[in-house]
This record gives sequence, structure tokens and C-alpha cells, in this order.
Amino acid sequence: MIKSEICEMLGIKYPVFQGGMAWIADGKLAAAVSEGGGLGIIAAGNAPGEYVLEQIKIARSLTDKPIGVNIMLMSPFADDVAKVVADEKIEVVTTGAGNPSKYMKDWKEAGIKVIPVVASVAMAKLMTRLGASALIAEGGESGGHVGELTTIVLVPQICDATTLPVIAAGGIADGRGVAAAFMLGACGVQLGTRFLSAFECTIHPNYKEKILKANDLCTMVTGKRLGHPVRSLRTQFAREYSKAEYGGMPDDELEALATGALRLAVKEGDNEKGCFLAGQIAAMVKKEQPAAEIIKEIMDEAEPILKRGPSWVE
Repeated sequence: MIKSEICEMLGIKYPVFQGGMAWIADGKLAAAVSEGGGLGIIAAGNAPGEYVLEQIKIARSLTDKPIGVNIMLMSPFADDVAKVVADEKIEVVTTGAGNPSKYMKDWKEAGIKVIPVVASVAMAKLMTRLGASALIAEGGESGGHVGELTTIVLVPQICDATTLPVIAAGGIADGRGVAAAFMLGACGVQLGTRFLSAFECTIHPNYKEKILKANDLCTMVTGKRLGHPVRSLRTQFAREYSKAEYGGMPDDELEALATGALRLAVKEGDNEKGCFLAGQIAAMVKKEQPAAEIIKEIMDEAEPILKRGPSWVE
């Protein structure tokens, strides 16, 4: 069985994180992932503290294993959510879209392991200085907000820039991706798109169907003009947004066009106005499975690949 330092640090069986996908990663999915031996993560997104507390309670009613909360620091409710996770002594907090420095003292006093998502070496160095417990290096193959660098380029540079454990994210769907991440220097992986097909994932059936029918060129990136590039499925909405983005639409109208689009995809499966976030590995997701089965499957695939390593060297 594959174990690493991140397993020992967090008390988890497998070095597998479930991505904090806004509107998607709720208490039910997080609990299923944690019960399966990984680290389930509740996404706070732009939700208020009350919602996050409710999801924590749901997760804890379903598992006694460690769980995490992902906090988007640009959220207007970030302060409230930061207090909730400290009060609840959540085991892990992952962060994105901002600097968590003002919360670090309270989180550390609550015994929380803080693991920021980073997309550059500069951010990795900053988070290391701030006292993070580990880092998630997320390449641009991932779904949702993306950076410029790919996972295969980003991960080794982050590993060279920090002494902290590094979790690789972006473009990982199976055991081959896990093995590749370990060869790049990571000690764990984070998956988002692969968990969209989990039975416990409560996205609209239309969303899940799109993932299961995706092909290799199924995603595109929009939002670069406004400085917030996002990877999603190549749907009617994504194409129309791209045309508007480069067709001269004013910034305020462009922002309004995207407002609520993710919710429409997740909750209503709206094929015309919904933004269906997904990573480039969507085409590798072939079936619905329990979250625990997904985790075991990818780890069982990775182990023989890693064991073959010595045979490649004379």
C-alpha cells in the first residue's frame, strides 16, 4: 500500500485529497471520501459561515475520519468561515484566491493544518514563510480557476522551492497520474473532476452525464481578459462567453454574464446558461462509482507502476 508523510501528518490512509469544488463539494461527498481513506474537503465558496457549519455537521455525522474545508479568501464571508473552522477545530483548511496570513494564528491555535493551493513558485515561498503545513501545487489542467503552468512543470519547481510536503493537483485521473506525481516530487494528489462521477456527488444528472460523455478536447479556458481564467466544459455558455469576452463587451456586463452560471450548472443542469467546470481529464472519467472505490482503484493502479521503477535502471 502506498503511504507518505502526508498520511502520517493528517491521519489518513491514502495520500488522496478531494478538491474543494464550489457548489459541489458538500458534507456528504467529503464524508464519503474521508471514509474511503482520503481527505474529503468541504468547499466554502462564496457561502456564509452558517452553510459551512451545516456541512461540517453533516460530514461529522457520517464519518469520524479527518475532514477539511476549502476557503476562497476573496469571498465576502471569508472572515465568518475562518472563525467557523477554528471554532469547530476542523482538521485541515485548504485556501485559495488570497493570502491567509491574518487567520493563521487562530487556525494554528485550533490545531488546524493549513494547506494553501498555489500556482506559482512565488506563492509557494510566501505560504512556506507564513507557516503552512503543506502545499497543493495545482496545474492549469484542473477545472475551475487556473494558473499558467501545467502540473508537470509546476510540481517539481514547487518541490524545489519549499521543504514542505507537496500535493500535486490538475490532470490526475488514475494511477498513472498518481505515479507521475510522486516521480515529480509530490507526496500526495488532489482530484476534483474524477470525483464528479462519485455516487455521493450531488451535482445535477446533466452535469454528470456531460462528464461521462466528455472527449479529449472537451474543455476550454475563459475569463482571461478579466484576470480570472476558468476551465470548463466546452458548452454553449462557454462558447458564447468567449465570443463576448473578445468581442468588446464591457467588463461589468461580462462579469454579470458569468454570475450564477456555476450554480445553474450544478443545481439545475442548465445546458444553455450553466458553466460546467471540469478539468482536462474529464475524458478519462468513464463510470459512476462510490468515492471509496475511486480512491482504492487509483491507488491499486499506482502501486505496481511505482514498484516497476527499479526495473528501469541497470
